[in-house]
Amino acid sequence: MSANGHVNSVPRANVATTVATTPAAMIDVRDHGGGPAGCGIRLATSYSAGMATIISGIDELKAKSGQHLGWSGWHQVTQEEVNLFADATGDHQWIHVDIERAKAGPFGGPIAHGYLTLSLAVPLLGEVLRVEGVKIGVNYGLNRLRFPSPVPVGSKIRLGASVVEVQEFAGGAQATVALTFEVEGQEKPACVAEAIYRYYV
Repeated sequence: MSANGHVNSVPRANVATTVATTPAAMIDVRDHGGGPAGCGIRLATSYSAGMATIISGIDELKAKSGQHLGWSGWHQVTQEEVNLFADATGDHQWIHVDIERAKAGPFGGPIAHGYLTLSLAVPLLGEVLRVEGVKIGVNYGLNRLRFPSPVPVGSKIRLGASVVEVQEFAGGAQATVALTFEVEGQEKPACVAEAIYRYYV
């Protein structure tokens, strides 16, 4: 399964043969007549633009092993996002969607679902890392995942990423990327994970 889960239709003439991909494999790809590497596509625009590290090809990706690539911009987590995620997943636990009850709960208000936080790796990691010179990048899984602290609704989060290692295989390479989701003004990270992405050439 590709990392994007679904790809919106893009006119063939607007897409370059070699696609510039984020590790999230361009979820919510849309035709905007401009974008990464001039390929006519870009990620959803509802997130703050970061200074992405642009990597050209597998050799450059391997050279980034052991390096921290930087941070995304800040993204505010809204109740609307939480409600939509609850509807999509069927997880309507009151700590997420019942604002008044949540105020009297253990967190003093509603919090985001842990997997909603993780899912924000899709747009936020695109602000940190972009790999060019490959045909496609797909999610391959997670080595580890923890949610050390909650994300209060209304708070801002950002994503930091480091390349742990890169292993080549026939037809491409597999990158293990350490992800850290930080909440503004909060000491503990909200989410830490080791994600695996595969790039095919």
